Amino acid sequence: MTTLVINDSQRHQSQFLLESFQNRAFLRFSEGQWHRGHQPQDDKCSSVITIWGQALTFDQLEGIINMLDGVAVISSLTRHRFCTTFGETVLFGRTNVTNHGVLAERLDEISSAYRVDMAVQEQQPRLEQPGLLVMDMDSTVIQIECIDEIAKLTGKGESVQAVTTKAMRGELDFNESLISRVACLKGVQVAQLEQIRNNIPLMPGVQLLIRELKLRNWRIAIASGGFTYFADYLKARLNLDAAFSNVLETANGQLTGEVSGDIVNADVKAQKVTELASQYDIDTHQCIAMGDGANDLKMMEKADLGVACHAKPVVNQKADVAIRYSGLHSLLYLLGQ
Repeated sequence: MTTLVINDSQRHQSQFLLESFQNRAFLRFSEGQWHRGHQPQDDKCSSVITIWGQALTFDQLEGIINMLDGVAVISSLTRHRFCTTFGETVLFGRTNVTNHGVLAERLDEISSAYRVDMAVQEQQPRLEQPGLLVMDMDSTVIQIECIDEIAKLTGKGESVQAVTTKAMRGELDFNESLISRVACLKGVQVAQLEQIRNNIPLMPGVQLLIRELKLRNWRIAIASGGFTYFADYLKARLNLDAAFSNVLETANGQLTGEVSGDIVNADVKAQKVTELASQYDIDTHQCIAMGDGANDLKMMEKADLGVACHAKPVVNQKADVAIRYSGLHSLLYLLGQ
């Protein structure tokens, strides 16, 4: 490998970093110097590391590597196949984790310090092989919690939102919290739900993610503790394969304040991952579950890859990987090439 000579100005230029990877080069940072070669370093690394963000620089990478000291050692980095495709610098390489106990916490600290996303994986589902992605709906596929938006129509938005937040952090029993929150919706006109549905904000990157996976014969589903009024709409709008959620009971054009049928909770979500994998004949290693709340952790455990998405701290800590700042399309960066 040859040593790169980088002046202070170049250390802060994103374009210079990208140009340094020309001709499929690999970069290695060692003893304060960057080295460039065309073969990855063979250090018998057991894990893959992925780093992505907007306009990354050498200065940021050096800071990231220094913050990983004592936790993980990066062998070398190169450009990901999707680097700049969706407007972000995406790098990947091999790493050895030396302290698994603090890895998740350290990745959180680094991501916050440099406003980047990072993931360390021992194995990756393969993008080019058929797979299954099961996603939570509220605050994952969409940017809102539908129950909170409905509650605003009754003037109880703040109180319901407070309960929702506690439930997503795992501080309340989900079934009980859902029943109590839905009770607050009694009397809302069903017609008013259309206003929320028509203005529903999709999570950035979700359409790109679905498009790329569908091109490669992946199956995609929603498993949500939310409501069929919105989940079924999203299934049709986004051309998903399945959607599972709760049914709001209605009478005389109004919500009764009760849920009809069995509640879709954490156990049911986990069950749906297993059922769909069997139904679509998807290998376990090709199953991914994504969500933001504590009630998504069980379905993440059932999947080979559990992804926290703009999630509560407890979920970031327990998930296999976390998307903290980027859009949902960045899940593509975490699939094997």
